[in-house]
Amino acid sequence: MHTIWKGAISFGLVNIPVKMYAATEGKKVPFRLLHKKCRTPLQYTRTCPYCQEEVSWADVVKGVEYADGKFVLMEKEELEAIAPENRKTIEILDFVDLREIDPIYFDRTYYLGPGDTGERAYTLLREAMEETGKIGVAQITIRSKQSLAVVRVYQNCLVMETIFYPDEVRSAALVPGVPEETALPEKEMEMARQLIESLSTSFDPGKYRDDYREALQAAIEKKISGEEIVQAPEAEPEKVVDLMEALKASIEAAQKRKKAAGTE
Repeated sequence: MHTIWKGAISFGLVNIPVKMYAATEGKKVPFRLLHKKCRTPLQYTRTCPYCQEEVSWADVVKGVEYADGKFVLMEKEELEAIAPENRKTIEILDFVDLREIDPIYFDRTYYLGPGDTGERAYTLLREAMEETGKIGVAQITIRSKQSLAVVRVYQNCLVMETIFYPDEVRSAALVPGVPEETALPEKEMEMARQLIESLSTSFDPGKYRDDYREALQAAIEKKISGEEIVQAPEAEPEKVVDLMEALKASIEAAQKRKKAAGTE
């Protein structure tokens, strides 16, 4: 793995040298935009629509639009003066229970490996968090950006996950049309609970696949080898309007799948 950051975890007066690695990677098919006429990849330039000319990086400044068409400019020196101190430290502020943090707060995940001479302290923190069931809430500065994060244990490895600040998470109350609590027929509730039970299982990430990406990759390979792509028409799913009938049909289908998979 490629090291993307080096620093230390600090909690109390303890410092643990660590190295950071990307824990995830995108598997998207990398499309390029080409000129249809000659199949050449397109280039993008910085162009000023007012001056009608290409702009070099030397003539680019940063600004924030505070009103329609009005900008306040921020010079490099001004931004550097208020930038958070980059101490190369994941500073643990508190220890909390993981279940107290809703998944909506989580952003990106990174593996943390021990740095030079940090194996003993790394193991100590890992084992202590495992025994107490706690995770650390921390702050870190990467590339002049201060982020909130959590440090926890995953498969015997420390991981850091950046999380959103509270004011970055929109209130669910802003979602239009969300129904209030409504008294529902007990029969419908019973059927819904039965359907959930029929679909309940242990989480196995290996069973889920990106069907679209696999089909797209197969189609690309066929085109490379000169084969014609033929798409078989899919049968339209049967439309069920009545809620009770839909629940019954769903339960029957779930039970059939379980039986076919031999999980009953």
